[in-house]
Amino acid sequence: MADFHQTGAIATLHRLGRPDLSRLEDELRSFASQRPIALVLPCLASEADGPALKGIVDQLKGVHYLRQVVVAVSGTTRREDYDRMRGIFDGVRTLHDEPATLIWTNGPRLRELYENLRGEGLDPGEDGKGRSAWIAYGYVLATDVSRVIALHDCDILDYRREFLARLCYPTANPNLGYEFAKGYYGRVTDRLHGRVTRLFMTPLLRAMKSVLGPVPLLEYLDSFRYPLAGECSMDTDLARINRVPSDWGLEVGVLAEVFRNTSLKRVAQVELADNYDHKHRELSADDPSRGLHRMVVDIASSLIRNLASYGVEFESGFLNTLIAAYLRTAQDAIARYSDDAALNALHFDRHEEEVAVETFSRALRAAGLGFVRDPMGAPPIPNWSRVSSARPEFLEALAGAVDSDQAEGV
Repeated sequence: MADFHQTGAIATLHRLGRPDLSRLEDELRSFASQRPIALVLPCLASEADGPALKGIVDQLKGVHYLRQVVVAVSGTTRREDYDRMRGIFDGVRTLHDEPATLIWTNGPRLRELYENLRGEGLDPGEDGKGRSAWIAYGYVLATDVSRVIALHDCDILDYRREFLARLCYPTANPNLGYEFAKGYYGRVTDRLHGRVTRLFMTPLLRAMKSVLGPVPLLEYLDSFRYPLAGECSMDTDLARINRVPSDWGLEVGVLAEVFRNTSLKRVAQVELADNYDHKHRELSADDPSRGLHRMVVDIASSLIRNLASYGVEFESGFLNTLIAAYLRTAQDAIARYSDDAALNALHFDRHEEEVAVETFSRALRAAGLGFVRDPMGAPPIPNWSRVSSARPEFLEALAGAVDSDQAEGV
């Protein structure tokens, strides 16, 4: 991907020439006085036993420009799981030699706070990455010491410090003026990965453009090389006003919120690495409640609802046309990927790719019909501006609950 091609509506920042990590990290330390950075890590308790987390922690021990490291531990109500994760992150220190902050997102103190919000008609969503990211953003806002938030997952198998430095740089550098940056990278081993982006998201966006004609939101989304990447950095002002989806539509929903809340000249995508490897999910062709099948239903639902908010009408006739256009576009994409794999001597199972497209088309139909039945769907988690308006004391209570959880057992 070492080129200088600009894709359209947003700036693309490439990985060109020989990487100079020491220069990047020195500059990020110099920016810290104006633009201090918080790293947010949504982390499942089960990832404590995974192959990726130890490598990530080892790399973070060598990072010395972060003002905060906030780990949102989800997927458990057991104190021992939370304490174990604290032990794993022991040794990760910030710019001012402070330890990482671990948030027990499903602990009793935070569950009480969630119930308080529900009492105000504000639903914080279910346990998962969306709520973890949202609650960690809230903690960063409550402490009011960082001006930039970087976020990435904890299942990256080949994580390197350069990955984080490149993710932070566009929004931390006060001379660049970006408020949001999305990461992108290659997804190749002995075969092509990234099926949901390759075979669903990109073909769907282009099918929608062919059916609907010019729609600014579609042009914007199609400018991202990897719109479903889980890595981004943003100004804390965006974190305060963006609503966060609580399901697998998280990445699409966040991009739509950025489109709504900031100027496109303040948005960039940045190449983080030549290649990237993380946990691969099953297709689950016969079970729409699991795996990539469920993920695609949520992604399609998020995209449809966001387009509807800009006046695009979805009814049964349009949905049939869209599915037909998607299938044609995705099948054309398979032929191109097959040729690409042949040139590069990669394994390519064309039948498996076709099964994925057929599964994704069913997921698209399910999402469209779900929208027709219930146009509102599951609402995103309220943004922090609304929460603070309804409950002015909530951020202070959140910071107190997190600090109390950390203080126990020390």
